Amino acid sequence: MHRVLAFLLMALSFDGVAAEWREVWRDDFNGKELDWTKWAVEENGHGGGNGELQYYLDRPANLRVENGHLVIEARREKLNMAGVLKDYSSARIRTKRRADWLYGRFEMSAKLPAGKGLWPAFWMLPSEEKYGGWAASGEIDIMEFKGQEPDQVHGTLHFGASWPKNIFKGQPYRLTKGDFTKDFHVFALEWEAGVIRWFVDGVQYQEQKQWSTLGAPFPAPFDQKFHLVLNLAVGGGFGGPVGPETVFPAQFVVDYVRVLQR
Repeated sequence: MHRVLAFLLMALSFDGVAAEWREVWRDDFNGKELDWTKWAVEENGHGGGNGELQYYLDRPANLRVENGHLVIEARREKLNMAGVLKDYSSARIRTKRRADWLYGRFEMSAKLPAGKGLWPAFWMLPSEEKYGGWAASGEIDIMEFKGQEPDQVHGTLHFGASWPKNIFKGQPYRLTKGDFTKDFHVFALEWEAGVIRWFVDGVQYQEQKQWSTLGAPFPAPFDQKFHLVLNLAVGGGFGGPVGPETVFPAQFVVDYVRVLQR
């Protein structure tokens, strides 16, 4: 009996060592346009539910691939689209209905835009809202950034129950030197059963192991497939009002996005 147990423990240990992260999905943005087999573009002026000031559009002025990069560009302009008046345009893309994942390492290399009121984000939403509307079915923010805080990014989980009874938890990461608007940096998140970890340039700065959602056992809601979202918002509850010194057009430039799994 003891020999069998020892063998099983050895096998588990070996499997643990062997279970390295393997790349399962990637976009290096090396083509002439967005890869439509990987991304869908959202067009709306709903304001993200929190008073954002932009209209998301599918046009080269706001969304393009050039020089091996994805460029999401926010512009200051008067828009009247479908009866919605906006003072800014930008873009938002997602992998919904193209690709989604349950667990993995999600990684992006990007350079972020400077300026008060600019809010680029690399995040995840559930592909099916099994536990109810936002945020009962969860949201995973891999990286959010305020253009007025150029040396700091945020990683956050949203969960608990549907709005307005939702809750969130997370913490920021601050660079010791330089800022996120001058060079490319790598933002990553590792999501496994019961644990989520955040990284910047290979440095882990946060780990979460406790969350909940109404009417379902842990690790719900983070036990379902989620898809990726990339966008550049203007204003809103997190980004804050646009500063008079903020320069437009402003660019969120992405070198690559990739997904790895064990």
